Amino acid sequence: MRSTFTLLLLLAAFSGPVARGQSPQRPAGARQPAATTAPKPAASDELRQTVARLDAELFAAFNAKDVPRLMSYFADDLEFYHDKGGLSDFAQTKESFARLFAQSPDITRTLVPGSLAVYPIKGYGAMHIGTQRFCHVENGRQDCGNSKFVMVWQQQGNTWKITRVVSYDH
Repeated sequence: MRSTFTLLLLLAAFSGPVARGQSPQRPAGARQPAATTAPKPAASDELRQTVARLDAELFAAFNAKDVPRLMSYFADDLEFYHDKGGLSDFAQTKESFARLFAQSPDITRTLVPGSLAVYPIKGYGAMHIGTQRFCHVENGRQDCGNSKFVMVWQQQGNTWKITRVVSYDH
């Protein structure tokens, strides 16, 4: 299964502005401000439902081994980061899926129940985080394994495309 996972897709590279600068100097004897925890930006029910639907559609195409339909969910400038397989672009990801499906025609992916988390990305789309389970038959028995992922979805009008994937913990 480990070799299979090296071919699998999944999770999102965080690209965005990085704040640079220096901390203001504190006068001698000044206290450090108390640490506060910023509230998590909750995804609206509508955004969560949209991303859950996109996840289901994406992996229905994966489970059907429909490479053209599967790839229609990815942006042309895709960056796919995989902890075992490295970085791949759109064409390399497409080739990896085709190879995976040829080597493991019975492979399936399911989202681990309760693992879906969705966070809005202001002015861009959403971040989709979860745990997935891949299964296939190896040496006559079911072989399954979980991995984690982050996908960054960009929304343009009514169209959503995955621009970054980070797949890890294989």
